[in-house]
Amino acid sequence: MSHPIDVHKEFASFFNDKALEPAAYAVSLKLAEGHTCLNIENYNNELEQDSQNVEFKPIDIKSLTESQFVSEDENVIQPFILNNGNLYLQRYFSYETDIIKKIENLIAHEGSNSLCKEKDLKKHKDFILDLFSDHKVHKEFSEEENINWQLVAAITSMLSNFSIITGGPGTGKTTAVAKLLAILYTIKPDIKIALAAPTGKAAARMKESLMSAVIRGDKEEDRIIRELNDDMNSFDKLKASTLHRLLGYQPGTHYFKHDESNPLDYDVVIVDECSMIGASLMAKLLQAIKPTAKLIMLGDKDQLASVEAGSIFGDICLTQKSSMNKVSAERMKIINSFIKDKKASLSADYTLITQESNKLQQHIIELKKSWRFKSTEGIGEFSHAVISGNLPDELITKPVPKHGQYVQVSNDYNAKELYELIDGYKAYILEKDIAKALSKINQVRFLCAVKSGEYGVSHYNHLISSYLAKEGLLAPTNSFYENQPIMITQNDKEHNLFNGDVGLIRKDTPTEKFMAYFEDAESELGYRVIPTTYLGEHTTVFAMTIHKSQGSEFNHVGIVLPNDENIPLLTRELIYTAITRAKDRAIVFSSNEVLKAGTIKQVERASGITKRFTKLSN
Repeated sequence: MSHPIDVHKEFASFFNDKALEPAAYAVSLKLAEGHTCLNIENYNNELEQDSQNVEFKPIDIKSLTESQFVSEDENVIQPFILNNGNLYLQRYFSYETDIIKKIENLIAHEGSNSLCKEKDLKKHKDFILDLFSDHKVHKEFSEEENINWQLVAAITSMLSNFSIITGGPGTGKTTAVAKLLAILYTIKPDIKIALAAPTGKAAARMKESLMSAVIRGDKEEDRIIRELNDDMNSFDKLKASTLHRLLGYQPGTHYFKHDESNPLDYDVVIVDECSMIGASLMAKLLQAIKPTAKLIMLGDKDQLASVEAGSIFGDICLTQKSSMNKVSAERMKIINSFIKDKKASLSADYTLITQESNKLQQHIIELKKSWRFKSTEGIGEFSHAVISGNLPDELITKPVPKHGQYVQVSNDYNAKELYELIDGYKAYILEKDIAKALSKINQVRFLCAVKSGEYGVSHYNHLISSYLAKEGLLAPTNSFYENQPIMITQNDKEHNLFNGDVGLIRKDTPTEKFMAYFEDAESELGYRVIPTTYLGEHTTVFAMTIHKSQGSEFNHVGIVLPNDENIPLLTRELIYTAITRAKDRAIVFSSNEVLKAGTIKQVERASGITKRFTKLSN
């Protein structure tokens, strides 16, 4: 019987260096787990605490420094780099270095024209005041929530060449960007702006969200943006693309058309869902940005990190842990000059008292008020408790309200709530209008922490389709069937289908052939049709992994956690991401013990980004 090859062992033995071998094995293993490096002290401490683990050996730093394959000098190219107690593969150390230096280079170019930017803002002060005049102060909000963080973020992004706007679901990141775009186009109508996201699905949603922010109502600021849109057609001209398409991916290589020697020809690049970007792609994005351009990154720092190695977005945000949202007295004066209501302005509490040792201060703004969830009840209260790692028993057992948003925990995986959620799928099945049916597919979704087993995606897809079949609503087969919801699992540029796109299978009336229907905002019908014979890799999607759900929204969500608190991937970030996909109701199928154990654990990916920003800034 053949045994599976241990690729990490094969990699470690390649160097024929017994002293290096344990470290080479460990760093390869950590890379596969999403870490960009191996923190040797933490690794040795873990081994010491795990007395049962005799397979792995502690790593001796002195022996590493003596290896011909390890360098402590970042300018000397060796397979491994030892830096500040972290061991890297040389490639990933280079990625981190490029990311840090490119960001600092963007910031360094701000000084040359910062006065011009401030003058431009003052010149259009009345327009900006009107644009943000919808912000209202409410007694029930906290002092922090009443601050007009969207304006703070927009002004900060106008004054910076590099900026991050972070915040949870419903905090208004898209609205802030829509208004920022209005300011940019007003100041410079011919400005070149690119919109991008890591996936095609996220890119399409980004453009749709921006357009809905532009035309969503009759408020004064909406009228202003609509008039701007009518006069210059600015928003309509904007195209959102995947990062790979924006950078010009060269198939079969690690290279892109646009890099440091051939940068993107844009004045502003805005990237959404940045928590999904790994170290490699982040480095290549930054290499392709002109030093004089403006890069604005959006994302939720508390969401799951990228599938690829590196939690770059979260690590960058961590550099401001003690000074997040704090600005200099001079910057505060500029920002507050655009806020009419003093209660919505920045108070002295947000003044930077001392200059810390990194240059990212005043470049990262976290939006603090969720306009979707109340912070004191329902999904907002529960998700905040989860991400803070402090989920009390009374919140888990809290009675379900008759109205409004809520999170319910069910210890019974076969509870009536399970079938109430499944019944939600009947809406799209019974809807004859295809455009409406496509919309109703997203009313409910089951999110699983794992793919296989009795708590996994495969099991729940089968369970749900079988239940609906017994109700006489579906007739599942091994091939396509009427009203089958599908999700694309591999990009198909030829048919403009991307990993994560959700569609509906129905028979075409004249031909009686199965066709796949996908939402399409640019089509008059609201959807487009693709013959099933053209479809690439896909899967049925009554249920999906929590990882795959990032960036999506559903009215009602069923969250399935495995009945085993020792599963490593069960973390507060995973649970937070799942709960915040719901707009109205989230039902968590889990034991209380597993749920609480998951909220205690955090995603901890070894990285040198946070410390190295400080070091390189000195």
